Amino acid sequence: MRTSLRKMGNSTGMIVPRSILGAIGVTALDPTVGSETQKTRPCLVVSPDEMNDHLRTAIVAPLTTGSHPAPFRVVVTFKGTSGLVLPDQMRTIDRGRLIKRMGRIDARTLREVLDVLGEMFAV
Repeated sequence: MRTSLRKMGNSTGMIVPRSILGAIGVTALDPTVGSETQKTRPCLVVSPDEMNDHLRTAIVAPLTTGSHPAPFRVVVTFKGTSGLVLPDQMRTIDRGRLIKRMGRIDARTLREVLDVLGEMFAV
């Protein structure tokens, strides 16, 4: 994966990593409606870097420690805490909602999440 930095073509001159697929960041999900996952919480970036390189949005799946396991939810341990990735709650967010980068998920777990997404959207 690419890890080089590049300048965004905007007036802020913000530096962003080229590869954010698999990154986990603290994300402000509110406001929400109904059964959507709420609060500020860690989220996993699942959008491909080909999209991330060209858009100011990212597709993320929330992480939680307080939800029920299901066949489409992936068990994850990140920085010593066990929880679940919730692909069923993924959404597109403006990258301004990504408050703080926490690190990256391991390659095996990322592959498992991407496989679940492939199964969810198989036509």
